[in-house]
Amino acid sequence: MEPKIISIQNLSQRLDTSAELFIIDILPNDDFTKAHLPGAINACVFEVTFLDQVATQVPDKEAPVVIYGFSNRSRNAGTAAEKLLRSGYTNVSLLDGGIEQWLARGLAVQGDAPTDVPQVPMQISDGTYTIDLAESRIEWTGRNPNAKHFGTVQLSQGEVTVQNQKIVGCFTIDMHTIKNINLEGDALQPILEEHLKSDDFFFVKLFPQATYQITQGSPVASDANSSPSSSPNYRIQGVLNLRGVSADLNFDTTLNVLPDGRLTAEAHLDFDRTRWDVIYGSSRFYEHLGMHLVFDLISIQMKILTK
Repeated sequence: MEPKIISIQNLSQRLDTSAELFIIDILPNDDFTKAHLPGAINACVFEVTFLDQVATQVPDKEAPVVIYGFSNRSRNAGTAAEKLLRSGYTNVSLLDGGIEQWLARGLAVQGDAPTDVPQVPMQISDGTYTIDLAESRIEWTGRNPNAKHFGTVQLSQGEVTVQNQKIVGCFTIDMHTIKNINLEGDALQPILEEHLKSDDFFFVKLFPQATYQITQGSPVASDANSSPSSSPNYRIQGVLNLRGVSADLNFDTTLNVLPDGRLTAEAHLDFDRTRWDVIYGSSRFYEHLGMHLVFDLISIQMKILTK
């Protein structure tokens, strides 16, 4: 069974006649408080108690129910309708266009701040943003056929500049801060850390810093109309200087603007360490490695937060 579709005009007319009808706003309560259709009740579809909330407010599963979300771009109202139909509700309709089109028609709403409801694509204010070193984090994972090791390395400075939604910037990584986590408390932990800092790997004595220069960061089409975004929405192009070698390193990141104006970005990527002359244990450069074989790819997870 599929939900019926009800037009804004039809629903408006039914409200004028005071016909028996349950209108359910399935957005989070913060949005419901700002603006909702007259007489609507709230049950957020994203909460695990959604069906219990509806059952409390609409115990009769044969009663006419109209579900609405923000717009037709989002699947939240459709998801809510599917849940209700599967749980036994038999008279479920979807409002075509959601509250976005209801407001666009100039129809009455109830709530504290109806002008704040429309969602707009993310906009980053022009300016230079300094990286919050305490809140930003770089995690690494290295692997071999039998095991994996993971840990962290810290930024020592960084900033990005935004102009017309385009990003440039520079980050400096303190290679002395390479830390292993999975062997914490084991006698092998300091041995591994020193090995990673040695000339076999990152040769920290000679190259104490790594830098990443963002030459261009640009929005991508994916999730372009959503703010905040849950999927990668910026393509970062840049140059990583590591162990004295510079090479291009490009990746996608999920960038968002926090309510207080700070920027937050998260990225997950694998990069081939041998491009930067980190070749210890690589079968492309050595034979008969035995137990010393180390995979070429290193996995990186970054969370960057500005001040």
